[in-house]
Amino acid sequence: MPHGLSVIRKRSDFLAANKGLRNARPGFVLLTRPNEGKGKRYGITVTKKIGNAVVRNRMKRRFRELLWAGLPEFGLPDHDHILIGREGGVERDFAMLAEELAAALERARDGKGDRPRGPRRPRSPRA
Repeated sequence: MPHGLSVIRKRSDFLAANKGLRNARPGFVLLTRPNEGKGKRYGITVTKKIGNAVVRNRMKRRFRELLWAGLPEFGLPDHDHILIGREGGVERDFAMLAEELAAALERARDGKGDRPRGPRRPRSPRA
């Protein structure tokens, strides 16, 4: 694996990261969480809400490039970094995404995150 990064593949690691710091940006949400000395690890999640497989795979490829470029320098040591794709993340300018990632990592390094999300409320049935 290039860049000294390893990939998170286990669902349990993704779920654990959800309890970490959350930094939302227009194109993605970054979750960061300490991982007991396992080095810099990353994971990417893009749900079916985003688009078809072609769109989701393009988004994952762009996120992978972003992480490879940004994490070795700006990533938090011994932390898991999870990028969750958001609607519109595919169309965003790559340089803008890179800036947003750097800003989100900066906030995470300072221990700042967005307010924790409460339990998800079921959507009201449409009349």
